[in-house]
Amino acid sequence: MHSPDDGMHYEGMIIRPPSEAFSILLQATLGCSHNKCTFCGTYKDKRFRIKDEETILSDLRFAARYCTRQDRLFIMDGDALILPQQRLVHLLDSIREMLPWVRRVGLYANAKSVRMKTDDELAVLKNKGLGIVYYGVESGDSETLRRIRKGAAPDQLVLQGRRLKEAGFKLSVTVLLGIAGTEHSLEHARATGDVLSRMDPDYVGALTVMVTPGTELEKERDRGEFQVPKIREILLELREMIAHTHLSGGLFFSNHASNYLPVKARLPREQTQALELIDRALDGQAPLRPEWMRAL
Repeated sequence: MHSPDDGMHYEGMIIRPPSEAFSILLQATLGCSHNKCTFCGTYKDKRFRIKDEETILSDLRFAARYCTRQDRLFIMDGDALILPQQRLVHLLDSIREMLPWVRRVGLYANAKSVRMKTDDELAVLKNKGLGIVYYGVESGDSETLRRIRKGAAPDQLVLQGRRLKEAGFKLSVTVLLGIAGTEHSLEHARATGDVLSRMDPDYVGALTVMVTPGTELEKERDRGEFQVPKIREILLELREMIAHTHLSGGLFFSNHASNYLPVKARLPREQTQALELIDRALDGQAPLRPEWMRAL
């Protein structure tokens, strides 16, 4: 029997979205069920598994005692929506029962884990308190998606993203600047803008690729098969992506620590201002984050 005074039972590196910085972090799964993306080294040291119920309940008991000021909870690890429906429903019920002050629950998902839920099952999860889903898209370009081994084509990404929206979740989509390398940078930007426009998420978070040691992407770079775009190319890619992204009122962010230029714009209203900011940065008239301050 775990005591609630033991603390939270975290294993390995803890990854969460920037917007969940002050949330209760509950690790219900370990690693990522896909774990094949060439750029990601986050879960290479973890074999995917679902954590046992007693450990999860112990963490909830700890949170019930020590996290009463935190009204958001984020379920980890990499794609917690992959949890079997019955387990996930039970977990959401437990959160509501043991942490009644929590007003928003979020988790990561990918196209595979969404596809495994029926529309009715997604509706049940929404009703049980799951409020926001962070959905990894990375690119809307089919060739780039194939090369990075994302495991989904553009149309599949759009379909599953739309299903999340239609179920009533807040949808936060992650895209990755620079992941197409130098040769396909603008094609990647335009195709990603198209996918985002078709999906119409509530939030878009743009990160900038950083080659992580030990990943397949590092091997591709070292073999000369992948060239990391320069800062100017990244800015041009960001500009092209925003110019081709047409949302009904979503927020586009590039405020992650990996980015050179922080952008926060509600589209379409602030699209022009965002493009003008990037133009100023391209002209050397807006400050950029120095290389030594960038981080994943």
